[in-house]
Amino acid sequence: MTQQVKHFIDGEFVTPTGDKLIPVTDPATQEVIAQVACATPSEMERAIESAKAAFKTWKEVPVSERARLMMRFAHLLKEHQGEIADIICRELGKTVEDAKGDVWRGIEVVEQAANIPSLMMGETVENVARSIDTYSYIQPLGVCAGITPFNFPAMIPLWMFPMAIACGNTFILKPSEQDPMTVNKIAELFVKSGAPKGVLQVVHGAKEQVDAILHHPDIKAISFVGSVNVGQYIYKTGTDNLKRVQAFAGAKNHMVIMPDANKQQVINALVGASVGAAGQRCMAISVAVFVGGAADWIPEVAAAIGKVRPGVYTDPNAAYGPQISPQARARVLSLIEQGKKEGATCVLDGSDCKVDGYPNGNWVGPTVFSNVTTEMEIYKQEIFGPVLSTMHVASLDEALKIVNDSPYGNGTSIFTASGAAARKYQHEVEVGQVGINIPIPVPLPFFSFTGWKGSFYGDQHAYGKQAVRFYTETKTITARWFDDDIQVSGPNMSINLR
Repeated sequence: MTQQVKHFIDGEFVTPTGDKLIPVTDPATQEVIAQVACATPSEMERAIESAKAAFKTWKEVPVSERARLMMRFAHLLKEHQGEIADIICRELGKTVEDAKGDVWRGIEVVEQAANIPSLMMGETVENVARSIDTYSYIQPLGVCAGITPFNFPAMIPLWMFPMAIACGNTFILKPSEQDPMTVNKIAELFVKSGAPKGVLQVVHGAKEQVDAILHHPDIKAISFVGSVNVGQYIYKTGTDNLKRVQAFAGAKNHMVIMPDANKQQVINALVGASVGAAGQRCMAISVAVFVGGAADWIPEVAAAIGKVRPGVYTDPNAAYGPQISPQARARVLSLIEQGKKEGATCVLDGSDCKVDGYPNGNWVGPTVFSNVTTEMEIYKQEIFGPVLSTMHVASLDEALKIVNDSPYGNGTSIFTASGAAARKYQHEVEVGQVGINIPIPVPLPFFSFTGWKGSFYGDQHAYGKQAVRFYTETKTITARWFDDDIQVSGPNMSINLR
């Protein structure tokens, strides 16, 4: 019998009552491994009401106790890292090491959430006027919600709800319907950590359930990670309903390679950053801009990437897994064909990729294009597959213009031996996250994930200090006290405090 994915509502896993079912398939075989039922309006309402009720007591829990909850949660996540990774492998197809990394990057955010007492400290100034003091408190918003994508089913939910809950909020999570079992396991561990009833809810579904979150008046803030079109919809609809929204959308990340860079380091970095995780990550390097003589390295880059082999997660030699769905695979293959038609040179073609024993898998082999221009669709669109476009320019200024003209600004990197070139690039590039001789510059959680331009809609980013600001409000108090019990007498102004 096919496993039924349950909702987590009001402190318990509940069997869904909805009749709209979505299959969860193994992307390497197309086998249906589970079914997820979309939450009904009554299930959505019950989850929101439970979160609303829990907020009344959770916000009063001392911040040190909330921190200790996160410490226990991080400990359990570490103990069960392999088990969570195995679920990711089965429903998403990631390699084992990639799946473990997905979990670990989430654990790091939970560890940062355990620092919440220092992160929620306010400010104070004594004697802003005579005998008047001003100070501020950081207080939670209420019920918050998260809508997360398929590609990092552990890490991205853990970007959201631990920080929100540590700040004193309650949280409703709507994970991707394509790999929902990972989040349910994480929720189970959160309960075992001692989380009170109602603090976290997990509801499954698709657009209808997202719309319920966007329109419900009791939800105060929404965090989202996903595609450009959906991100724009989430941001517009959420803000139209007077909610605080952070929406992380698409990307087209460039690596600039200077001729003085270490060639082997560049090749090694591009192999993993371009086709790792089957290209299904918003920080993948999808465009390599070679400056001057560095363009001579393109054949060697393609040769190295050509040695990479996709496969199933049980194969220890597999470098990455399948695309999430047949539809995703078809889209990537269509863009590869369009790139050929538009005049790009397909140096390495992974369109006809096959994996022995898995004829029905959503496989796309590593693909490299050269002579790509900014007018081509393979340049303009986020392919989200193992496809690298390469370009050749004469100068760093030309490379900067290409990067800055892109509508996206999630991540970028430069490989160079020149401090002056690196300084110029980090100062002038219009991208939120910059790597210098580091291909994928995702910051650790004591910083924030700071995409720019069309890669992000909102004001405050994920995790780090900005997450605390996103999930809280600041209350400022100005106070003066009159004490009728203070008596001053005599020429020596003796004071009697009673």
